[in-house]
Amino acid sequence: MLALNKVVLPVDFSHRCRGAARILDALHKHFHPEVTLLHVLPPPQYEYSMADLGGGIVQEYTEARTEQVKKDLSYFLDEELKHYKLNRVLLEGDPARKIVQYAHDHGADLLVMPTHGYGGFRRFVLGSVTAKVLHDADCPVLTGTHLEDAPDPEEIQLRTVGVAIDLGPMSEKLLRWAHCFAKAAEARLVIFHVTPALENMAGEVFDPDWKTSFTEEAAGRLADLQKAAGTNAEVRIESGNVALKVAELAKAEKAGLLIVGRGHTAGVFGRIRAHAYSIIRTSPCPVVSI
Repeated sequence: MLALNKVVLPVDFSHRCRGAARILDALHKHFHPEVTLLHVLPPPQYEYSMADLGGGIVQEYTEARTEQVKKDLSYFLDEELKHYKLNRVLLEGDPARKIVQYAHDHGADLLVMPTHGYGGFRRFVLGSVTAKVLHDADCPVLTGTHLEDAPDPEEIQLRTVGVAIDLGPMSEKLLRWAHCFAKAAEARLVIFHVTPALENMAGEVFDPDWKTSFTEEAAGRLADLQKAAGTNAEVRIESGNVALKVAELAKAEKAGLLIVGRGHTAGVFGRIRAHAYSIIRTSPCPVVSI
């Protein structure tokens, strides 16, 4: 049984946070974690040059800023997360480092990280704090570039969960987590796998039946993986650009959530984990990276 007992939601009081909260609230029927709203105040020197401010002014500014943030944090997301027990924590320091440290020290089962993008480029932009957290966090992280557009929780459908499998060393752990999540959420689980597209590799000579060979090999390895993990999920195999194909599969299957591994893996079948950031940026739905 999947345990999601402690969820940490870092907040900056933006619309992205409200969207992330709506996604989280949509899960309350299936999961009942304690949720911590965490705000990290950067030190004053992150925002102002100390050479331009006297010591007294810095102290006055810091105290006023802290009091205002405490006030804002005391009621932020009350309505959006009314189904959860909420803790509110205010820290000071480097935001990414403090978020990761807090999640680690308090045994978080999930971090929910709003990210951002701007205008027509938002699919290609991953916020720097979110990127650092994704790189350093030990626990699963839920994020996505469209969280601010999340509808009301009642309209969010989680009938299908997709899991992008690269057949690397962590694939069984990833599949087990995805299976447990989908089972707890009463959702259908579909495995996505993307094989290389070799036709665009100029100057190379390949077996004309390479696509069939790769697909058959991947299908066999996925069958062995499912047997080891004790799962029986549907499988979809495509070839081409990993991030784009995974996004297409998620859209075609109407996935309400996508689960991926994150990290760096070499080799033909280790491409999903190495492309985790690209998948997050292009996914049509929120992504949990393990």
